Amino acid sequence: MGKHLSNQKKIKDRAIVEPLISMLNNFHTLDEKVIRYLCENIAPVSFKRGTRLQEAGTHCEYIYFIKKGVLRGFILQGHKEVTTWISADNELVTSISSLDLELPAFENIQAIENCELLSISIEAMNNLYLQFTDFNIVGRKLLQQYYRDAEKRAYIVRLNNAQTKYKFFIENYSHLANRIQLLYIASFLGITLETLSRVRKKLSSTSINPEGNTSLKTG
Repeated sequence: MGKHLSNQKKIKDRAIVEPLISMLNNFHTLDEKVIRYLCENIAPVSFKRGTRLQEAGTHCEYIYFIKKGVLRGFILQGHKEVTTWISADNELVTSISSLDLELPAFENIQAIENCELLSISIEAMNNLYLQFTDFNIVGRKLLQQYYRDAEKRAYIVRLNNAQTKYKFFIENYSHLANRIQLLYIASFLGITLETLSRVRKKLSSTSINPEGNTSLKTG
């Protein structure tokens, strides 16, 4: 994955990194020295829809902040792609196994929209924790958020009713409902596209339209 970033220049203009600063400040107010470090160690990158940022089985070298776009994680079961998570604007993504244990990534990471990202190497992030101990508060709260998100994903795949799964998705991922392809939603929920279509049709016919809009993407 390093080949994607080898020619990228680090950010000097704080305005470019401001969306990330704003997001992190929601967890804990950043010291100006931390902001300066981030500006010096972050690179802007962009990926076209369909690009794989990370291949399963290889080490992940970067943490990405999504300024604009949508990324998904997926694994392969034979020739079938199984979506494991979906993240959009103002979220951070990486391979946790590479981040914490320095193991190869279990999942592929793919852009499912054209994406504008900010990237920082895992090495630079670890140095940030060492140099600025207050930033560990941010790191702890980020991991708590990541764990809450992982808990939701673990819950949704254990639901045994497709309609219940879809309603849970709408309640917790409404920002994605009208944005991403139905095939990714179905894969994320662990149901077939045909089943998802039937569920949506049933909810629509009974006037229970949880997303308030039936213009979900189908392809």
